[in-house]
Amino acid sequence: MRQSTLLLLLGLFLVTTINAQENKRTRLSFVLSPQISWLNSDDNSVDSNGNLFGYNFGVVMDRFFDTNYAFSTGLTINTTGGKLKYSDEIPSYLEGENAATFRLKYIEVPLALKLITNEFHRSRYYGQFGLYTQYNIKTNDGDGNSIGSEVNFFDMGYQLGGGMEYSLGSDTYLMLGLIYSGGFMDVTDNDIDGKASLNRFTFQFGIIF
Repeated sequence: MRQSTLLLLLGLFLVTTINAQENKRTRLSFVLSPQISWLNSDDNSVDSNGNLFGYNFGVVMDRFFDTNYAFSTGLTINTTGGKLKYSDEIPSYLEGENAATFRLKYIEVPLALKLITNEFHRSRYYGQFGLYTQYNIKTNDGDGNSIGSEVNFFDMGYQLGGGMEYSLGSDTYLMLGLIYSGGFMDVTDNDIDGKASLNRFTFQFGIIF
């Protein structure tokens, strides 16, 4: 089921990308973005126990419906995660330890509205807000041990941020930005953690073609 869903997403995105290359109102970006992420639980007996460093890379597509407004989507690999500490009940797989590390890898599909200024001094600035969906493809405990059964396959949340685009000549731009992402859903697949949501600050670097 997971493989079928991921293959469908990849196929749809490739078809859209090929069509986009023939449309001047659509542009593509390659992004490689470091990020800091953490987990928060709504259970008082479970605390956030630190941040993890990760990265997000892939292709982003902006579809303009006016000069300064665009729908933004894409397909990226998102390496993220967080740590939780338990003061009451402890998940059985921890074998007596009271802290857990979740190193997570997802295929992410964002959908945002992007607002972009006119260009001046070779630069333009943008703000964006919207939603993201992501699909888990790998999970480990920080020591290389798989804990995929402890994590939900699907995650969803909101994103907001902004940045600048600097012209390198012709239609090529360097993109620099900062995006905050906050999860709506429970990342973990057990009742002990309560609702453990994923949060991220992503430092976006990209080349727009």
